[in-house]
Amino acid sequence: MPKRKDIKSVLVIGSGPIVIGQAAEFDYAGTQACLALKEEGYKVILVNSNPATIMTDTSIADKVYMEPLTIEYVAKIIRYERPDAILPGIGGQTGLNIAMQLYKKGILQECQVELLGTSSESIEKAEDREKFKSLCEELGEPVLESIIANTIEEGIEAANKIGYPVVLRPAFTLGGTGGGFADNEEELKEIIKHALKLSPVGQVLVEKSIKGYKEIEYEVIRDSNDTAITVCNMENLDPVGVHTGDSIVVAPSQTLTNKEYQLLRDSALKIIRALKIEGGCNVQFALDPHSFQYYLIEVNPRVSRSSALASKASGYPIARVSAKIAVGMRLDEIMLANTPASFEPALDYVVSKVARFPFDKFTLASNKLSTQMKATGEVMSVGRTVEESLLKAIRSLEIGVCHIRNGQIQSN
Repeated sequence: MPKRKDIKSVLVIGSGPIVIGQAAEFDYAGTQACLALKEEGYKVILVNSNPATIMTDTSIADKVYMEPLTIEYVAKIIRYERPDAILPGIGGQTGLNIAMQLYKKGILQECQVELLGTSSESIEKAEDREKFKSLCEELGEPVLESIIANTIEEGIEAANKIGYPVVLRPAFTLGGTGGGFADNEEELKEIIKHALKLSPVGQVLVEKSIKGYKEIEYEVIRDSNDTAITVCNMENLDPVGVHTGDSIVVAPSQTLTNKEYQLLRDSALKIIRALKIEGGCNVQFALDPHSFQYYLIEVNPRVSRSSALASKASGYPIARVSAKIAVGMRLDEIMLANTPASFEPALDYVVSKVARFPFDKFTLASNKLSTQMKATGEVMSVGRTVEESLLKAIRSLEIGVCHIRNGQIQSN
């Protein structure tokens, strides 16, 4: 029986067309969430504009709308269907942005639709760069020196104050879209003009660059009872400066000492509790390889690209558990096989993820990797050691290569 008796129907927003930075991993999460809600007895209404996905199969949801993912179309569906609640954190950044727009324009209040899982205030705190920075400073968590810019002139002024090099991070965008590193004013002007256009709120964070630090991610999950666990942590083989979607990623981390692992784990759990996130959450850190100094890069208050990797790597269905948490269930009530979801998974193997790039199809595109994601897909493999796992992943790319030599993927 459903835990929330007052809710009968739930609207789930999908991730839309497969684009760079948002692809099949969100359909995997969305399918899991829809099935989990049906399992608990809820009517599931799905809106997604992508017919080439299992998520839009009629057996996954009770009612499927194949419509454009815009606020106008989703508002029409809400007014017609009158769902009791909406689940925004499953369809990647697209779903989250639409849900926030519906909330801010008063459509959810008008139709008496509840935002399930993480509240709008928590989403705002995690996604708005200025609010997130203030929260971290309140908690005593280290964040990089940064200034919000709403115009090109403000960006130039901020970069001069912080000192070059700087990294630009547009607010509310996916896959680092519009961001990048600037070593001088000329580069900054070029990037910030594009970044301001792409940010839905016209806001860009100008931040001190720490290119070269280790990039570590923690996938954490929390319920309304404040029980929080880490599902697994992941280490990027590429340092800070290369988007995590383009980097080779291994789970669990291989080069962290126990002190470093516990330091970052405690920080991730502190952040998810402070944000009051209910469901899955991805926390990204930059760690100085020569000291215990670390910085919080960002928090994704939703099922992210890394959640699919973490789910498959650990066998812990993050999206399924997040959907059940959203309707009021606690981690200790949700059973995974014979184990409660409140138990942290233990990994005695290594999982590697290697990105697949489309440069053979887009021959004129720049193949220089930075904070803006360029991969269109990825492969994943499991092995007893890093070497076994990594080489299996490289062969899985099916691009005629089979090993790494001098840091380069080679065919002979």
